[in-house]
Amino acid sequence: MKLIPAIDLMDGKPVRLAQGDFDRRTDYGESAADALAMFLIQGAELTHIVDLDGARAGEPKQHNLIAALAPIMPVQVAGGFRSREQVGDMFEAGAARVVIGSLALSRPQIFIEMLNCYGAERMVLALDVRLEDGVPYVARHGWQETSTSTLDEVLADFPRVRNILVTDIGRDGMMTGPNVALYRALKENYPELQVQASGGVASLGDLDELREAGADAAITGKAIWGKTFSVAEGVQRARG
Repeated sequence: MKLIPAIDLMDGKPVRLAQGDFDRRTDYGESAADALAMFLIQGAELTHIVDLDGARAGEPKQHNLIAALAPIMPVQVAGGFRSREQVGDMFEAGAARVVIGSLALSRPQIFIEMLNCYGAERMVLALDVRLEDGVPYVARHGWQETSTSTLDEVLADFPRVRNILVTDIGRDGMMTGPNVALYRALKENYPELQVQASGGVASLGDLDELREAGADAAITGKAIWGKTFSVAEGVQRARG
């Protein structure tokens, strides 16, 4: 398993949001470039970057900054992509992968076109889920609305997908531990998928549990930025 450190960018600065709430923002003084350089030195192979301004605006807003960060180390980028052209521009800027979430749910044909155009290995489908009676339902519109579609139903719509990023929104940013059972079930039911687990990682022991559950990668931001453990410690633990 790989550890993927996360940087959420707002106004060009690294921040963290609790459960996706823009009113529950924590600012960090370090620059994004310095953070990426540190991640690289400590053994990370990929950084997850979220353009929060883009996510809120519905179009990428920090293209130039991300283009300056991409040469430091490989990055996968999320936030505000609404067209195939925007995704192409981000790949030209140097992104290794682009993450698509709400667009895939609202306009699935556009996401399918992206998969066909840029290749399934370069695209990541991000699904935020909320558990109801143990069943994961996919959330829409920045977690504000829960759809009637289950996680399984959404995945059935995209048979070409190879990379998925799944977040239990009840745990994201809360440091309460990841939903290990969710990721174990995903890997058992979809062994062909590369599963990135996101939300709730609070300790090195959580990484042990995710690795044993079969997750291919674990994304964490708050545990790193809050100095619960270092990237180097997380990378080593993720590898086992």
